Amino acid sequence: MKTVYVESSIISFLRARPSGHVISAARQLITRRWWDEERGNYQLVISQYVIDEISKGNQDRVRERLDAIVDIPVVELPDDIANLAEEMISAALLPPKARVDALHICVASIQRLDYLLTWNCTHIANARILPRVEAFLSERGHLLPLVCTPEELLDDEYPIT
Repeated sequence: MKTVYVESSIISFLRARPSGHVISAARQLITRRWWDEERGNYQLVISQYVIDEISKGNQDRVRERLDAIVDIPVVELPDDIANLAEEMISAALLPPKARVDALHICVASIQRLDYLLTWNCTHIANARILPRVEAFLSERGHLLPLVCTPEELLDDEYPIT
């Protein structure tokens, strides 16, 4: 079974109140559909970084987000993850404000996971950034997992019905 690192944005879209913004609303629907129909086809994992991020904000929303991940295993965080993320930022692959995004990428890479599932298209699922991140990781003996959105892991051509 393929392993999916579920990044924080997935849980946020899963448990967010319905959005009036068309793109956010679509992402919410796609995320809920993937969660309901497809997640059972994968071994899901998260990290402490996910828990930390989804634990911020409105306490009712926090409780709902934490409830969503209660059965998802938390991967170990070896020291080299933080060091690798800092190198990535020092190499200007991601800006300092995206430190947690670098950590997510490094967790999925060092843990040799198959997928990194995210809606963060600014710093993670970004076609301009990923080739440089992949080269950076490869130079250090690591592989970049397939970075994708829930839409890309749905098992049909039309994700919203």
